[in-house]
Amino acid sequence: MIKQGDKAPDFKGLDQDGNLIKLEDFKGSKLVLYFYPKDNTPGCTAEACDLRDNHHRFNALGYKIIGVSKDSVKSHKGFAEKHNLPFPLISDTSLEILKAYDAWGRKKFMGKEFDGILRKTFIIDENGYISEIIEKVDTKAHSAQILK
Repeated sequence: MIKQGDKAPDFKGLDQDGNLIKLEDFKGSKLVLYFYPKDNTPGCTAEACDLRDNHHRFNALGYKIIGVSKDSVKSHKGFAEKHNLPFPLISDTSLEILKAYDAWGRKKFMGKEFDGILRKTFIIDENGYISEIIEKVDTKAHSAQILK
């Protein structure tokens, strides 16, 4: 189980533009790494748009933002373009990153249990350590949760 103070698990994956994104690319920057269930769903759209609307605040404080879901690169491309998202969305169809960050597990929805993406956000410091984990994400005010 990953916890605050741990070294962030290394990752790499393709973003919506086909660029290879790696954890090491963000050394020296604070990173908001957020995991979300699905492009173009109400909660995920609200969360992404809240982060977009506050992107300038994150930049001013030295934060970079990356979203991760198991949607395809093509799906991420459409989602990012439709909502003008100024940050990378990594496609993790293999679930490798999701599992490394304990963002894949049992969920309950409408009385049914299934395996799926657990909405979580990790704040990673400039040295690659997890400084905070947000597990109860407020999709409409996520930026406020992070920047509190």
